[in-house]
Amino acid sequence: MSGPLSFTIHNKSSENAARTGVVETCHGSFQTPAFMPVGTKATIKGVTPDLIASTGSEIILNNAYHLMLRPGDEMIAKFGGVHEFMKWSGPILTDSGGYQAWSMADINTIDEDGVTFKSIIDGSKIRVTPERSIEIQNNLGADIIMAFDDCPSSIAPQSQHLERRRHALTVRDGALNEDEHHKRLLQSLDRTARWLERCDKAHQKKDVQALFGIVQGGTNLDLRSRSVEQVCSVDLPGYAIGGVAVGESPNAIAEVVKYTASLLPEEKPRYLMGVGYERDIVSAVAAGIDMFDCVLPSRNGRNAHAFTRNGQIHLRNARFKEDMSVLEEGCTCYTCAHGHGRAYLRHLYMSKEMLGGILVSIHNIHHFQSLMVDIRAAISENNWSWLISRWPCLQQTPATT
Repeated sequence: MSGPLSFTIHNKSSENAARTGVVETCHGSFQTPAFMPVGTKATIKGVTPDLIASTGSEIILNNAYHLMLRPGDEMIAKFGGVHEFMKWSGPILTDSGGYQAWSMADINTIDEDGVTFKSIIDGSKIRVTPERSIEIQNNLGADIIMAFDDCPSSIAPQSQHLERRRHALTVRDGALNEDEHHKRLLQSLDRTARWLERCDKAHQKKDVQALFGIVQGGTNLDLRSRSVEQVCSVDLPGYAIGGVAVGESPNAIAEVVKYTASLLPEEKPRYLMGVGYERDIVSAVAAGIDMFDCVLPSRNGRNAHAFTRNGQIHLRNARFKEDMSVLEEGCTCYTCAHGHGRAYLRHLYMSKEMLGGILVSIHNIHHFQSLMVDIRAAISENNWSWLISRWPCLQQTPATT
């Protein structure tokens, strides 16, 4: 491996654009397509590194913004970086903080130079520019770091589901009509391109950390094309599709991803940020995406929602009160292999015991890693129908039972 990252494609599907491969980093390799559990604050809530590894996870995600706030990126650097700090020996990717500028729109202001955040810890003002984002990530020491980008709503702000975010985005961006929203998207992708050049220039550890650029453009395919051209004009180890899963429909996500992935360099890893449910992942893999992250497995686990091949189940439902069957027959995760039954797990949630969320989070992460194993097998064997038959949830709208 020369440089911070290498990517080798092993198999290509004859049925679609899916491919398998291996990414090598300074902290080891991971197979693609890959799913990254989200450990925002250098922890996947409630789950030890050994248990994360037991789920089949080979790479995890940390968040630069949150670690900058607490305990601080300079302190983590003194401890030897995030790998040593959290005792995870495998590859780590850090998000840049650009997404937080969107998700925390009510406590930040954005301008051409960067974003001013109001700290969620003490209310102080914190300035994050492209240069500062890269400095934070250089200090954290992740194997893959992300460019600081301007992530707008891909649909008009007033149509966001979360009231707080809808109000904040409307105040910041205005109650945009179609033309105004188009202008905001255009502004964001041009700003993202300018910020990428600043990120690349500021990056001080190019020998050990791979910087990925991020494509924006909302659901407008022409703008996606323009953004790909801008971002890929900077030669980087990999590229990501951002600005999806921020309010649009699954069909819109699939259309944008399929179109955009086909424009990205074939020989470099393609990362779809923040997606998602099983059917979204499979659709994106078929479009040629190699890397994914999502909070769903652990967040839903903490909220009593367990993923199975037949769809989600909500363990607080009374029908599980006397059900001692495991979450999924044949599952080899720690939780199922040790015989923890649905009735026991329900009891833990109803009693507000933290173990319930831990055990179901482990199962959920294993569930997504099992999906990735089967996806890689389907690609290698050119048997996409086999994958669909093994995962009935791929035919469903995400729901709980």
